[in-house]
Parts: sequence; C-alpha cells; structure tokens
Amino acid sequence: MSKNHYIIPIFVPHIGCPHDCVFCNQKKITGRNDIVDYDYVIKRAEEVLSTINKKNSYVEISFFGGSFTGIPFDYQRELLSAAKKLVDEGKVDSIRLSTRPDYINDTILNNLKAFKVKTIELGIQSLDDDVLKAAERGHTVEDVYKAVKLIKEFDFELGLQMMIGLPKDDESKDIKTANEIVNLKPDFVRIYPALVIRDTEMEKMFKEGLYNPLSLEEAVNITKKVYLIFTKEDINIIRVGLQASEGIALGRDVVAGPFHPAFRELVEGSIICDMIRYIFNKSFKEYKEIKIFVNNKTISKLYANKKYYYKLLVNEYKDKSIRVFIDDNLSSLEVVIEADTLSRKMSIKDYAKFAS
Repeated sequence: MSKNHYIIPIFVPHIGCPHDCVFCNQKKITGRNDIVDYDYVIKRAEEVLSTINKKNSYVEISFFGGSFTGIPFDYQRELLSAAKKLVDEGKVDSIRLSTRPDYINDTILNNLKAFKVKTIELGIQSLDDDVLKAAERGHTVEDVYKAVKLIKEFDFELGLQMMIGLPKDDESKDIKTANEIVNLKPDFVRIYPALVIRDTEMEKMFKEGLYNPLSLEEAVNITKKVYLIFTKEDINIIRVGLQASEGIALGRDVVAGPFHPAFRELVEGSIICDMIRYIFNKSFKEYKEIKIFVNNKTISKLYANKKYYYKLLVNEYKDKSIRVFIDDNLSSLEVVIEADTLSRKMSIKDYAKFAS
C-alpha cells in the first residue's frame, strides 16, 4: 500500500537572493511575511504533523520561496539544524530546498549533505541566454549545466523548474528548453507560465507596452507540448502552474497573464481531448456511435474549463454520436474508446510517444 506524501512548506522569501528577476515578488508569491527561524521551523512542522497519520505517510520538510543556498551560512545551518532534528527524531522523512544555479558549489553541497538534505530544486526558468538576460536572472545557461553536474556528483535528488512566456521567450525556445531539460535527466520538473505580479519590473514592462504575457489559451497550448516531452521521457511533473493563494489571483496580485487556479487540469484536459482525436482519426473514422470510458478522477479533466475542450471535440465530430461513461478500472489519465466490437485504450504516456 502506497504512503500518503506530505510536504511541510517553509517559505524563506527573497532573503537569499540579491537579484530582482523581472517576474518576481516573493512576498506576493508566497503570501507570507513571517520571521523564519529555528523555532518557527519546529513549530510549523509540529502543526502539520499533528494533522496527519505519520505511520502511513512520507513527510518532507521543504524550504521554498527564496534562494536558500544564497542566505548566510549561519542562517542556513540554523534552519537546516531544525529540519535535521525532525529527521533524526523520525518525525520527518526528508529535506528538500529550492535555490538558484549560481548558488551551487562544493562547499554549499557538502554543507547540505551534512544536514541530510535529500532534494535540491533549481529554478532555471529557461535554457536560452537571451531569455535569462531579459528576465534579469543574473545567471547563464552554462551556470545551469555546471550546477546540475555538481548536484548529480553529490548524489542529490534533482528537480528543475521552468517558466514559459518570459520576455524574449517564444514557443520554440520553450520546446528547446524542455528538450535540454530532458538531456539533464532531472528526477522531476515543475512548469510555470509567467504571470505579471504586482510590484515587479514585469508589471512596469507590461504597463509600458514592453511585454505582453501569454493568453490562457497560448499558455495551455505551449505547456501541453512541454508536458508531453517530459511524459514521453518518464520525467515526473510534480506541478503545472502557480499554486493559488489568497493573493495570487487575477484582480488581486496577478495583474495579467495566464493564471487559472486549475491550470494543470486545463492542460491535461486539452491533452486528453487531443488524444481522443488521435484515436478517432486513426481507428474510428467510419463509426458513428462511439463510447468514451474514463476514470472518475479523469472526468473533471475531460470536462475542464466548463467543457471547453470537450465541446470543441464534439463539435469537430458532429457526424458522430459521442457518449461518455465512467470506468474506475481504468487508471487516471487513461481512456478507452469503443464502437461495436472495436476497442482502443490509450494513456497520456502512450500518446506522448506519438505527439511529442
């Protein structure tokens, strides 16, 4: 029986980073402005642990929100010593953190090993130097390659975060970045569409007409191509889209851009409809009465965005009578298409082999 996976998020906003990337306002993104110290880490962990059954759970304590390895060493040690204490006591199973590619070296990684850190996530955003420069990232593509090489040499689990739709970015650059990420062989990835957040340089650029964010439809179309590239190569996609919070919503701190609280569902729903089209065109052109079977958990994806993608699909095949049924024997993100005696089953992972 698989264990439930819980993350205890500890946000260390911006303190470790001297750079002001054009898209970044960490306090807005995290929604927090706490004083984070040893006691805070212990207290926050205990709060979360009191709500779960640890016996049947895998628990990670995760330092997010800033460039963790860029903060002063003494402060790193203070926070990590609290996390290590929880690991040593068996209350927490592992430690992860997020940081920048240019804040990785032998000394830093030796320190993280000493405190039993398991996972390092790098916010690389793009593997195009023009995009990195326009976003004022303060590092180069070469810095990414060097950091990834070191992290792998030290045997950490590696996650990479990419962002689509940045200034000077385009679809071809996003696809190139995704393919390069595949070559770097991370253990997992996150995909974020760039949003215009209040009180950032990108907000100024947007208001001055110097930057146009992706529309929601454009962001979905690019993201699903990137998603399929990673899926084809068995790279785990642990998040698609920025997590919704009290501040992160259109009309609050998101000034413009492709924000949606269920962005991943839109992407996967669009892919599922594309997959059904592929099956229809390959095997069901002559059939008029068609049944689609999906898992109960998949139905919300098929009907995502008020059935927007599904309605496009049905309208495209007006000559067919299409009915949808629930079959919980199917896995999530898997469909079966039937007509008369013909039946075809396909998962998104199967489809990725043909689509990417």
